[in-house]
Amino acid sequence: MRCAHGHPILAASLDLVMAPLAKLRPRVVGAARGEVLEVGVGTGANFALYGEGVDSVVGVEPDPHMLARARVRAESVGHDLNLHQTSAEALPFDAGRFDTAVATWVFCTIPDAAAAARELLRVLKPGGELFFVEHVGSSCGPVLAMQRALDPIWQRLAGGCRLTRDPVRILTEAGFELSAPRSHGSEWSPLPMRSGVARNPA
Repeated sequence: MRCAHGHPILAASLDLVMAPLAKLRPRVVGAARGEVLEVGVGTGANFALYGEGVDSVVGVEPDPHMLARARVRAESVGHDLNLHQTSAEALPFDAGRFDTAVATWVFCTIPDAAAAARELLRVLKPGGELFFVEHVGSSCGPVLAMQRALDPIWQRLAGGCRLTRDPVRILTEAGFELSAPRSHGSEWSPLPMRSGVARNPA
């Protein structure tokens, strides 16, 4: 997720690359309510999907090229949007500020995903919920072996994205309570998906 100079080529192509996954966004983003924190906004593909139950959206994104595109998108939606160029590992917000948080395909790229999960827990209100969808390491041994073999070159091509991250484990170890995550796609595909809800139990 963090890169000193950003990823201009990836930023320019991200919407096209992520288009096949667009159908998964509404069910995650549409569940947000109140004051929302979105981590890793990328080019702002989620902005138009927030529903009437949202009071405001605060977005964070460390890549300046992604953020420039997100700012353009933010101007075309009706929500109160406030964007920050910062990383998810050190969020500049008070504890217990947000009602909900949204993460769509970002835990794979955050350098210290465990720290980011702890920060999300910190800034969510007691009972606050994180809605997420992420790709994961496959539960099928041969596919997982392939993912591990491809991971070094994949990280270079995809802005630091890791193929084998386990966001469910990362969020659980940070202190979230998770409802049963939902699987999307085949475990035999190179990018099996999980979506779910993680709750701050405090």
